[in-house]
Amino acid sequence: MEAEPLLSVVIPVRNEAPNIAPLVGEIRAALAGIAHEIVYVDDGSTDGTGDALRAAGVRQLRHRASCGQSAAIVTGVKAARGAWIATLDGDGQNDPADIPALFARAQAEGGAILVAGHRVNRRDSATKRITSRIANRIRVALLRDSTPDTGCGLKVFPRALFLDLPHFDHMHRYLPALVLRQGGRVVSVPVNHRPRERGVSNYGTLDRLAVAVWDLIGVAWLQRRWKRPEVE
Repeated sequence: MEAEPLLSVVIPVRNEAPNIAPLVGEIRAALAGIAHEIVYVDDGSTDGTGDALRAAGVRQLRHRASCGQSAAIVTGVKAARGAWIATLDGDGQNDPADIPALFARAQAEGGAILVAGHRVNRRDSATKRITSRIANRIRVALLRDSTPDTGCGLKVFPRALFLDLPHFDHMHRYLPALVLRQGGRVVSVPVNHRPRERGVSNYGTLDRLAVAVWDLIGVAWLQRRWKRPEVE
């Protein structure tokens, strides 16, 4: 009988066929000493992503139509068997070799903890870097989540903690604020960041900017409309 995984690696993808096999190989190598599973969520891909996932022999779920990155993460976490979750983007820019260090930090901290990757040296276009820098400053000022890089896809957290959070479109970018709202803790750890080598971005910068203001207002409202009870 296959051992229950301790860690589930959840990866949302859309039209990332050429990146599947290389990334799966890196994840398996990085986590060779940890009982883990790899859970891909195909967010309505129209290329050969499904075939590539079947060839890679990983667990996969598919959205019939694209519902967005956050919805794919929610689907993956709900299906995961591990008590701990690691997320990373499917484009190969996050380095799976960083997962063990983030996982070790999460286990050492224990409890309701989110360990978030911080891309100190980003390998993105100038447009992405500038827009992210502006968005981060506005977000920190409004939400006070004390996190330098919420856009990094590489994060580790308990599955139970994530399932207690409110779920909505683009929520993955506000995980630190949502975890703090829940009474949890957030720590940021520097991680490697790599240039995209294959394919093109499927979750665009302009798409994010178009809804960022409403997202911030919504999360700020959630923060102010909840009081954590102290149970005796």
